Amino acid sequence: MSLQEVSLQQEQSKTKVTTKAKIILLIIGIILIGANLRAPLTSVGPLIGSIRENFGISNAAAGSLTTVPLIAFALLSPFAPKLSRRFGIENILFFSLIFITAGIVLRYFDGVSALFTGTILIGLGIAICNVLLPSMIKQNFSQNVGVMTGVYSVSMNLFAAISSGLSLPMATKFGLHGSLGYWAIFSIIAILFWIPQIRSGGHAKNTVAVNQQSVNLWKSSLAWKITFFMGLQSLMFYTFVAWLPEILGQQGISSNLAGWMLSLMQFAVIPFTFIVPIIAGKMKNQLLLVTITALFFIVGLFGILIGNVKLIPLFIMMVGIASGSAFSLAMMFFSLRTKNSQQAAELSGMAQSFGYLLAAIGPALFGILHDVSHSWTLPLWVLIIGSFFFFVFGIGAGKNKFVLSK
Repeated sequence: MSLQEVSLQQEQSKTKVTTKAKIILLIIGIILIGANLRAPLTSVGPLIGSIRENFGISNAAAGSLTTVPLIAFALLSPFAPKLSRRFGIENILFFSLIFITAGIVLRYFDGVSALFTGTILIGLGIAICNVLLPSMIKQNFSQNVGVMTGVYSVSMNLFAAISSGLSLPMATKFGLHGSLGYWAIFSIIAILFWIPQIRSGGHAKNTVAVNQQSVNLWKSSLAWKITFFMGLQSLMFYTFVAWLPEILGQQGISSNLAGWMLSLMQFAVIPFTFIVPIIAGKMKNQLLLVTITALFFIVGLFGILIGNVKLIPLFIMMVGIASGSAFSLAMMFFSLRTKNSQQAAELSGMAQSFGYLLAAIGPALFGILHDVSHSWTLPLWVLIIGSFFFFVFGIGAGKNKFVLSK
C-alpha cells in the first residue's frame, strides 16, 4: 500500500470520527432542548398558591402563569419557520435557549413584572423550539425520525414530571424564588452543548432549510386534519391536567391522593412517547395507532366519569397513555406527511399555533361548563365527544399521504 493510500485512509478515518462526534453532540443537544420544553412550566403548577401569596396577586393572575406560555406558543409558532429560513435552524434554537434561560433567571428576582416578563420569555423560547425540533430531526435523522422523536419526547416528559416533584422540596430548602430559578442550571447546560452546532456553521445539509421557499399549507385538507388532531390532543391533555385534582376531589378523593394521581398520569405518558414514534415510523400508515389511542381516551374518560374509586388509577393511566401516544403521533405526522424539513417546519408551525390556542381555551371552557352545570359530568362528556372528533381527524392524518400531494 502506497503512502498516498495510507494517508487517504487516515484522513477518511479522522473524518468518520469527527462526523460521529458531531452526531453525538447533536443528539445530546436535542435531548437537552427537550428537557427544557416543559419543565420550566410544569415546575410552576405546585407553587401557584405560594406565588399568589408571595406576590400578592389574584387567583386569576396566578392561574395565567400557565396559560400565558400557551398563548405565546399559539402566537409565535407560525413565525418559527420564517425565522429558521432567515437565520438557520441551529442559530434560532440557540437564541431560543437563551430566551428560556433569561426568562427563568428573571423569575428568580422579586416583583410581579419580572415574574410575568420571565414567563413570557420562556413561552416565546419554548414556542420556537416546539416548532423547529421536528424539522431539525427530519433534516438530520431522516432514517431514524421515529427513534429521535421518541428520545426527545421522553426527555421532555421525564423532566416535566421530575420538575413537578422537585418544586415544593426546592421551595422548602431554597425558598420560592430559588425553586422558580433553579431550572436555569439545566437550560445553561443545554446552551453549552448547543454552541458546537452554531460554531460549526451547521452540517452541509442544514443549509437546505434556509434556501427552501415558504410553502402554503392552509389550503391542504391533510394539513388541516393534522392541525385539528394536534389541537384536540393538546386541549384534552392541558384541560385534564388543569382540572383532574378538582374532579377527583368531588368524587371523594383527598387532595394529596389526587396530586399523586396526576403524577401517575404524567409518568404513564413517558414510555409511550418513546415507543409510539418508533412503531409509527415503521408502519405504512398509522390508522391502527390512531384507533387504539382514541379508544384509550374514550374508555379512560368514561371510566373517570363513572367514578369507581378503585379503578380510577387504571382509567387515569389510560388517559396518560393516550396523551403520550397522541402527542407522539402528532410530532411524527409533521415528518411523515412532509417531503422536506421546511415543509415539516411549516406544518409544525401551523398545527402547533392552532393546537396551543385550543389548549389555552380548553381549561377555561371546561371550568365554565362546570360552573353552568354545577357538575363535572357535562365537561367530561364534552371531552369524550372531543375524543370522537380526535379519532375522525386522526384517521385522515394517519393515511399515507403528503400534505402538498394532489
